Amino acid sequence: MAQSSWFAADITVPFEAVAAAEAVFDVVEADGIETDLLRKKAGDLVTVTGIFSERPDKELLTETAHSTFAIYEQAAPNEITIREVFPEDWLAEWKRHWKPTDIGRFVVAPPWIEVEDDEKVVIRIEPKMAFGTGTHETTRLCLKALSDEGVVGTGFLDVGTGTGILSIAAAKITDESCPIYGCDTDVDSIIAAHENAVQNGVDGRVEFEAGELTSDAPRYGTVVANVTLDVILPILDLLIAKAEEKLILSGILKTQEAEIRTALSDRGFPTAKIHTDGEWIAVVIDIH
Repeated sequence: MAQSSWFAADITVPFEAVAAAEAVFDVVEADGIETDLLRKKAGDLVTVTGIFSERPDKELLTETAHSTFAIYEQAAPNEITIREVFPEDWLAEWKRHWKPTDIGRFVVAPPWIEVEDDEKVVIRIEPKMAFGTGTHETTRLCLKALSDEGVVGTGFLDVGTGTGILSIAAAKITDESCPIYGCDTDVDSIIAAHENAVQNGVDGRVEFEAGELTSDAPRYGTVVANVTLDVILPILDLLIAKAEEKLILSGILKTQEAEIRTALSDRGFPTAKIHTDGEWIAVVIDIH
């Protein structure tokens, strides 16, 4: 039975502190995060919303915000508001405000909006309470890398696939001979990924599985890991081992660039390419 209502916690911060606010909801393990960046620019206020299936502990949120914002060297928010939300109201709000997002050769769009550019590869995403629309900076960075360089070699591995957007993108720009595999430790994300694959007509092309990347997994021509640096570093050797030709890493803050560069240089990859979007970076490594 579908859940009748959810809870939303709102943190309103300057544009420059968005990453800190999103990190707060990551720490407390919100079911989903939505960031209202529509027509926002440096200096503007932005509302970051964490979605929860149960009412979150406001005191815990406040304590987490103070410690997390300090790490990001940003002033802690004055107030965190919690409200009950209903799926039908939330989706109606999205339908009023969500516009297609162009990312290189791709465009991410909701099912109810027609995309008239025949040259674009359209990725359809149905927004849901606990999942975003796939247009976070880290996802955009990975999509841009796929747009520019395509899927190199045989096969595509998507580690931390989330709702499957990168796997779907890979399926849309490759033929049937290209195996595509996405894994994530969050079971609900895998369910959403399957649904999104069906929405995009590629459910027969992509294999999604709940769980971690294992050492006995096959190698793939292109490997993408859009997670966070604290997840990437312990499995970096495994990611490199599974990538035959290209490795794309994202979910990394600009402030962490030196750390990932050092880790890659220590493993024989001193010339990784860095791409930036807002406070985030993606690292592209040619394995051979």
